[in-house]
Amino acid sequence: MVPDLDLDPKRLLDLTLGSLLLVLAAPLLAAAALTLTFSARHPGAAFTHKRLAGLEGRVFTARSLATRRHRLDLLSRLPHVVSGEMSLVGPAPLAPGDPRAAAPWRRSVRPGLTGLAQVRRRSPMPWDEPALLDQHYVEQHWIGLDLVILLRTPAAALAPYGGDAAAARIPAQGHLSDTDHRPRGYSAAG
Repeated sequence: MVPDLDLDPKRLLDLTLGSLLLVLAAPLLAAAALTLTFSARHPGAAFTHKRLAGLEGRVFTARSLATRRHRLDLLSRLPHVVSGEMSLVGPAPLAPGDPRAAAPWRRSVRPGLTGLAQVRRRSPMPWDEPALLDQHYVEQHWIGLDLVILLRTPAAALAPYGGDAAAARIPAQGHLSDTDHRPRGYSAAG
């Protein structure tokens, strides 16, 4: 049986760019894994394992390097992108027991290594806006937005907290509020 090669542009981007990034990052990831394995702090514990909810609520176990230095933990999840459990860009992954993981809009896409909320995390937004940004991304995503987010991710990941919040913003994006996701005719007044 021949596998279905009719891939949508997003999955094709995940496969090609994800594979390329994995090949480029492999020596660095291997060195970090060896260092963690033989370190006095984490003897033998190079990877963490976490159960996450994926596309259509399917649960998978994500392996990540047990470090957040230089965001190597995200790069170590590239095999999940290539295998199709995750995407390069998408909403933040959640544990299967998290009530937010059951949202229909979240179940309709793969969780991402990065996303709209992640590249805007240093902006002065209210505490609940990251979930709204994830939902906005799912409802409005297209390959061009994925490319912009991917281009913004390195600067956002490496920028120190409390830095220039405007640097992490995506240009030409309108203001997003919770009213953008309310049904027509909804009124908080009654």
